[in-house]
Amino acid sequence: MRLPPYAALLGAQLEYAGDGTPVMRMPFAEAVIGRPGFLQGGAISGLLEVAAIAALRHALAEEGGGRIKPINVTVDFMRGGRDHDTLAAGIITRLGNRVANVEAVAWQDDRARPIAAARMNYLIERD
Repeated sequence: MRLPPYAALLGAQLEYAGDGTPVMRMPFAEAVIGRPGFLQGGAISGLLEVAAIAALRHALAEEGGGRIKPINVTVDFMRGGRDHDTLAAGIITRLGNRVANVEAVAWQDDRARPIAAARMNYLIERD
């Protein structure tokens, strides 16, 4: 799957959950540190966006492919990201003919305790 170049800058790697859905893993590294011992908010936001794109491209690939363009993004920060790997996954809430609505959540130790969440809308141009 093709990911945005920003994924490489974050050091984010694509993994797959047991059900085959994409999950992004971002290791804690110098490039993503904000204040000492914590992730920078932009890195968390970027990871959420990459996770949403991965989920959307995965779903579109199953339907023959397509291109996407972001319309808007809203991020909610819930707690500070500590010095651990961070995981993120996108959940498509609506995949229409021209617009997709995607939620993404980032967590570290426990998916039930997210550090941030986002809602994104994308314009779709199907192949």
